[in-house]
Amino acid sequence: MTTPGTADDGLRLIPFHGLRYVPERVGSLAAVTSPPYDVVVRPDGVDHLESADPHNIVRLILPQADTSAERNEQAAHTLHDWLAKGVLSADPEPALYVYEQRKGNVLQRGVIGALALSKPDAGIVLPHEDVMPDVVSDRAGLMRAASANLEPLLLTYLGGDPATGATAVVERTATRPPLLATTTEDGFRHRLWAITDPAELAAVTSDLGHRQALIADGHHRWATYLRLQEEHPSPTEWDFGLVLLVDTARYPLQVRAIHRMLRRLPVADALAAVEGRFLVRPVDGPLPLALESLADAAERGNAFLLAGDGTFHLVTDPDLDLLERTVRRDRPEAWRRLDATVLHATLLDVLWQIPDTPDQITYIHDAAATVAMAERHGGTAVLLHPVREAVVRDLARQGVTMPRKSTSFGPKPATGLVLRSLD
Repeated sequence: MTTPGTADDGLRLIPFHGLRYVPERVGSLAAVTSPPYDVVVRPDGVDHLESADPHNIVRLILPQADTSAERNEQAAHTLHDWLAKGVLSADPEPALYVYEQRKGNVLQRGVIGALALSKPDAGIVLPHEDVMPDVVSDRAGLMRAASANLEPLLLTYLGGDPATGATAVVERTATRPPLLATTTEDGFRHRLWAITDPAELAAVTSDLGHRQALIADGHHRWATYLRLQEEHPSPTEWDFGLVLLVDTARYPLQVRAIHRMLRRLPVADALAAVEGRFLVRPVDGPLPLALESLADAAERGNAFLLAGDGTFHLVTDPDLDLLERTVRRDRPEAWRRLDATVLHATLLDVLWQIPDTPDQITYIHDAAATVAMAERHGGTAVLLHPVREAVVRDLARQGVTMPRKSTSFGPKPATGLVLRSLD
């Protein structure tokens, strides 16, 4: 059981009774997991996951119904039904959970727990991207109805000596037999362990108590946690939220870009609008080769790869006077030079005049999927090169948020391995 309260000086991670699938009641653990809700490509991704197993977690995180109220009610009913039927069960002891992801030479380990929520200006949990109010409202309705944290946020911190503190506990725990092990269809092997020993829990608490974390993935869910905390006067279980904390001094995350698909802008119109304001040149395909050209150009300045009509075009070297007129000046120079900043302030807002609404812009993590969708819709795929984590962290420490969906950190935790009930 959690102890109500809030974090004052650093991270405060609390053990909880994890809700986990009962292996005997499902086809396989891999078949009931899902990527985070915002990575699932709807509707094809939802249909695929629902068909994998009747108890796939996507039925909770992305319930299908005509209205938001019906979706939320459906998720709550499904969760209660699975608990009543023993599909999901709460662990008998409160625990922190060590979580490992491995694929080839990629290895990531971290610790899952209930994190005490801190005020946005406390400097303990650092967001780096803006959020959309309608998405926060959607997630809040779902969590409120289910009374549960259905998937952990991904947070990073810079640990100290790997032989002591939280990282040492994580490494020792990973040498023991796991609670579960499964391999998902993306090739990642997942393992989970419970930490219940009081001395090990105390070591994690002491180490994290003077550290800050960067939100790597889950800005909308973090904003949702804070909104729901405000709705429930403290002390309550809503003072905490489910997170995965990864020490990136030990396990550096991969940083990828999030691409844009402009539904109503044909490639020819997009190129015509930037002619004379940016340098535009065709590059050879296929897509992997074109992305190499984008990476090379991004080393020298702002660069975007446009596709969707069977061709690839690099858009680089923006007119400096145009940037001065369109990019706000009250931000650090590193923020003003971001590709996402120039994309939204100069290209989308001024040259293309496209509002940032779901019917106009779709955000997609996979470059090939972005191009394919643009070709289907007759729109434009805008592909970006990823930002370095050091730039993201430095801006976050200055209290400066990047345009939303500027980065994709990974590997992301699989959804469905451990949930947290707030009842």
